[in-house]
Parts: sequence; structure tokens; C-alpha cells
Amino acid sequence: MLLRAILLSVLVCASCAAADWIDLTPPDTPLGKEVPGWTRVPIPPVGPVDNTPQWQVDAAAKTILCTGKGGHEWLRYDREFGDFVLELEWRFTPIPGETKYNSGIGVRLSRFGEIWYQAQTGLAGGYLFGVNLVNGELTRVMLRDQMTENRVKPAGEWNRYEIRAEGGTITLSVNGAVVNTFTGAALRKGYIGLEAEGFEIAFRNIRIRPL
Repeated sequence: MLLRAILLSVLVCASCAAADWIDLTPPDTPLGKEVPGWTRVPIPPVGPVDNTPQWQVDAAAKTILCTGKGGHEWLRYDREFGDFVLELEWRFTPIPGETKYNSGIGVRLSRFGEIWYQAQTGLAGGYLFGVNLVNGELTRVMLRDQMTENRVKPAGEWNRYEIRAEGGTITLSVNGAVVNTFTGAALRKGYIGLEAEGFEIAFRNIRIRPL
């Protein structure tokens, strides 16, 4: 009886630990100031970042805003994660006539971004792609054609992404349904990144649960 009670207690504690979410929202940060706990990393990973500021944070609204005016780069969270579930919402600021909005959410990024896996954000749909390490070579991977359906909402509306990384498998859910799965990810631990690529985009309610 005692043994059963101990085992039940261990299982309950393990379940509680697994359910712990980490809020990644930084403190309030005005445009032009460094975002605490995050680092700007250029894309591609050579040379300095653009001097033009483009990130600001509204902590009360749990929102990080990118103006898209400071060059192509990652805003990289300064802690590595292995297996996890990442949840966040995003939306573009609408531009009349624009159809080619572009940004993304990076997971398991190497420190300087040589290896990366990305969940694309754009009106054409959410899918996974990136640069993987295959047989010792950096190899481009693209799963756009394997996207099961386009569940992304129009610019100006919030979209919810859930990205699950477990072992070599990364799965992307868009607005409540799985649309893409990547297998064979060589990097089993890395950083989270928000991409700036020329468009104003907001990210909010960013949280992660290590597995």
C-alpha cells in the first residue's frame, strides 16, 4: 500500500513538472533599446546586425512588435531548449494590396543561426523549412509541398501556432490543426527565434513547455 502511494506521488509530481509553462514575454522595451533576454542575430549569420531599431515590447499585452525596418535577422531568446512545445500568436499589420508578407518562428537554432528550423508565417500558409545537418553537410530542407492545408488567416487577424519538437521530429499546428511534420532534425537542442524580414508583425502570448 505504501509502495503504491509513493509511486502515485511520483507520477503526480512528474505530471505537474511536465505541465509547467515558461512565459517568454520580456519586460517593457521601447523601440531602440535592447530586448532583455533576447539577442539580435543577422540572417545570414555573417556581419553585424542593421543599426536600425525594429523591436519593441508591450509586457502588459504580452506582445513583441517588429517594425520590419531594421534588416533581416532573428530576435533570439537567450536560452536553449531540447524537446518542447512552443505556443504563440502572430499577425501582420495589413498593407493595402500586399500579398507576400514574410516572417517566421525559428526553433532549435544554432547559436549564430547556421542551422535552423523555421515555421513560416505568411498568407500562403504555415509550413516548416530550414537548414539541417545531413551527413556532415549543411542542407536546405523545404516542406511547403507537404503542407496539408492553408489555415492562415488574412493580414490583421491573429494566428495561433503550436510547434512541438521531440527527438528528431518537429510538428507545426496552425489554428488548431497539424499541417506539417519534419523528421530527421539533426540539432536536438537550440534557441527560439522571431524573424524580421521587412514587414511589421506582432507576436504575443509566447510560452514554452519543456518536455
